[in-house]
Amino acid sequence: MEDQTLNLLKHPVGTFQWNGNPNSEEIKNAIKELERFPEKLRKSLAGVTKETLKNRYRPEGWTIAQVVHHLADSHMHSYLRFKHAILEDIPSIKDYKEADWAMLEDASHTDISCSIDLLTALHKRWIAFLNSCSEAQFSRTYFHPERDKHYPLHTTILLYAWHGIHHIAHIENAKRKGY
Repeated sequence: MEDQTLNLLKHPVGTFQWNGNPNSEEIKNAIKELERFPEKLRKSLAGVTKETLKNRYRPEGWTIAQVVHHLADSHMHSYLRFKHAILEDIPSIKDYKEADWAMLEDASHTDISCSIDLLTALHKRWIAFLNSCSEAQFSRTYFHPERDKHYPLHTTILLYAWHGIHHIAHIENAKRKGY
């Protein structure tokens, strides 16, 4: 497969553009996107058959079901990282190997209802938490030792708003043309 085509399949909405100093409007918009995410995901998955959930969004990529389970895993990690960053002084977070997690039984079966329910509940909690944070708290960071990088919360909010849109685009692509 041509590199350009494969890149479009990997990043259908483009890659995340790191913004180390987002303004309050950008942060509010990202929080609103996180709030809308579970409903957008449900709409994207409406009417999808068990067979379609086995479609991959690109050759050797994850199935639609694995993407949904990944979203639950990833967003849970992020929510907890946010809490650690608020309550601790620049905590080092534990990384996880997403591809390995996607191969576990709970993340590879086609029953996605538990992950959708989890995301719905998690995002309600996450939004309540984010709406309680001050501007100073959004400037707090966590450290990712495997990437040797500090993640300020205000930027990570934007990252996870993008993350949801990114994976919904994968789902939409896989529904139209699975690999």
